[in-house]
Amino acid sequence: MRVKESKELRLQKIVTKTGVELLRIVVSPSHFFLEQNPEKPSKYGVAYKKIKAIYPDFYMFWEIKADQYTGRLLTGTFLEKEDIDKFIDSILSDESYKSYEDVKDEIPG
Repeated sequence: MRVKESKELRLQKIVTKTGVELLRIVVSPSHFFLEQNPEKPSKYGVAYKKIKAIYPDFYMFWEIKADQYTGRLLTGTFLEKEDIDKFIDSILSDESYKSYEDVKDEIPG
């Protein structure tokens, strides 16, 4: 494995005007991802709070470029292998992927 491109990211913990702590992933001064506020009385705020209650390691970040929401999301969660297997099985109707080996990429040293 070789590095083709490298970019430094910063992870910040911020506090909103209402005192809610959120994470922000800074890509550049005018490009960052801001965690959805689970206390915001909105469609996504309410949904995020409910998802976090079930999956505390789930994260949802809104992309912001040049002080504008782009409408794109970065989402992710930390799972055990068994949990991701269940998730994959639940969304893929064609199970041909199961015939492939579980091969990991090499870890650069």
